[in-house]
Amino acid sequence: MIRARLDEARLALMTLSRLPVGRIARAVPMGAAVWAYPLAGLVVGAIGAAALVAGDALGLPPLASALLAIAAGALATGGLHEDGLADLADGFGGGTTPERRLEIMRDSRIGAHGALALMLAVGLLASLIASAPHWQGMLAVGAVSRAGLALPMILMPQARAGGFGAAAVLGMDWARVASALLIGLAVALMLVPMALALCAAVLAVQMAVAVAAQRSLGGLTGDVLGAAQVLGSVAGWIAIVAAH
Repeated sequence: MIRARLDEARLALMTLSRLPVGRIARAVPMGAAVWAYPLAGLVVGAIGAAALVAGDALGLPPLASALLAIAAGALATGGLHEDGLADLADGFGGGTTPERRLEIMRDSRIGAHGALALMLAVGLLASLIASAPHWQGMLAVGAVSRAGLALPMILMPQARAGGFGAAAVLGMDWARVASALLIGLAVALMLVPMALALCAAVLAVQMAVAVAAQRSLGGLTGDVLGAAQVLGSVAGWIAIVAAH
């Protein structure tokens, strides 16, 4: 049992980051690892938090430290979530039918809508982190913004029969989704005083992204989940700054 949970936790980290986790001996359905998404987010958040603290220790301006923290997190994930945001923005901005939007999202080239979405998201995120530069917030937002992905994943249909979005729900059930949400909440409660507001803001924005994707694409894709993570992070930091 412990070995199985460790394999699922490693799979979650492998799915949501580019960090080395070694080989997983047994086959694990991707959806079975969803309970560990907040743990993977906690690891990525810790990397960002370390960069934030390092920037402060070097005497960098708060905005520079915030950008350093965002860059460290993006390096840890390979820009996975940011790529999803850019693709989704290009699809929403350039297509008039679900089929055309999905076709645009498959294109690896970034368009004007995607570039603008990335600039606005990173700029807003950096300004928010700089306004309340607490390393605990990096950990809390990192965990909650990954935990929250479990809810739309189990509630919403998939836009494509194949791809990451469809593979990610294999082996998922409500017990694992509930575990992910509870772990994310527990992490937030231990780290920040505005934990409930943080979780509510993240979940509200991520469900809004999922609903918009269902209407425009017919369901979820990996890019939709990536965009939901980034936009959920922005919402989480807005909650932190508002409380601060």
